Amino acid sequence: MNYKSLLDLDNIPSHIGIVMDGNGRWAKKRGLPRSFGHKAGSDKVVEIVQSAYNLNIKALTLFAFSTENWKRPNEEISKLMELLIFYVKTQLDKIKKNNIKINVLGDYTKFPPRVVDEITKALQETSSNDKMILNIALNYGGQDEIVRATKNIVKDVNLGIIEVNEIDNEIFKSYLYTHESPDLDLLIRPSGELRVSNFLLYQLAYAEFYFSDVLWPDFDENQLCKAIYEFQLRHRRFGGL
Repeated sequence: MNYKSLLDLDNIPSHIGIVMDGNGRWAKKRGLPRSFGHKAGSDKVVEIVQSAYNLNIKALTLFAFSTENWKRPNEEISKLMELLIFYVKTQLDKIKKNNIKINVLGDYTKFPPRVVDEITKALQETSSNDKMILNIALNYGGQDEIVRATKNIVKDVNLGIIEVNEIDNEIFKSYLYTHESPDLDLLIRPSGELRVSNFLLYQLAYAEFYFSDVLWPDFDENQLCKAIYEFQLRHRRFGGL
């Protein structure tokens, strides 16, 4: 079924988050090393970013590398770093041309210097773009983000920048990595897993969840449109009737 043809283009979610899961299982099913799955998953990122752009989605947040992923074998982490460098280098011109702003969630300075340099360059060269925000979660954890925000709020209270009684949801959100993005509307997780894995914990408060058995390297534009179509069939009450 062509789900794109079914979409209400006036009801497209402003902000979508995706847990890109299933690369390793995709490779294993084909008798390939896990690195092949990560390469296929990275190729899919390019397609989905373009699809989101074409649908006029305002912010897309992709979970690329979590604070827990450091537990993986060093060889696999090294392959992931090389892929990250490759795709930043090869896609940056297209991202700039499409007026997409790159934002990083997490402390990417913990990555190897070459990776840090490429990410810093991408952040600098897209900082004034405003057609779409592409949030890439790198060395990211939702709990860490909340702790970081809390520490920075305490610091600003101690400096007299804000008063304790001024702190509300909007103030707190302004200290999150996603402070420039609209509220999260839709969380998508491919691969059949039914958990959020420490992703955007604060931002998920009123997001709709969509789980799919499709592994990330097979998650194409039609799968994205299917998730958005399911989103459009729901009645979002935000705690009301």
